[in-house]
Amino acid sequence: MRAISKGCPPGSASGPGFWNIQFNSLLNLEYSKNTKVIAYVDNLLILTKGKTQVEVENYANIETQKVTAWVRENKMIFKECKSKLVIITQRRTKIKRDYKIYLNNIQLRQENTIKYLGIIIDRRKTHT
Repeated sequence: MRAISKGCPPGSASGPGFWNIQFNSLLNLEYSKNTKVIAYVDNLLILTKGKTQVEVENYANIETQKVTAWVRENKMIFKECKSKLVIITQRRTKIKRDYKIYLNNIQLRQENTIKYLGIIIDRRKTHT
């Protein structure tokens, strides 16, 4: 038997309940009105909107700093290598440069699409 000093005991009957209690505190952080945070099991999606690229970067970096602080306080980790960034826009023009958004002081990799819970999220907000 191994002592658990952080996180939730994997495979235990009480593990999912403990995880919900712990993760719920992350969802209840005070986020800006431009931000929506969605979680399912151990997957977290942070949606941030803004009128300009600089505004989006600022809001997103403030929110990821809150998440980073929460992770540190709860003695957990997020794998930065699995964290990705997709800019969703209706603009027809190309995005001029990569957005500078960081998680745990590591710049998130910008992608055209990501897969979240089996759903493909594309950078264009167009529907066909």
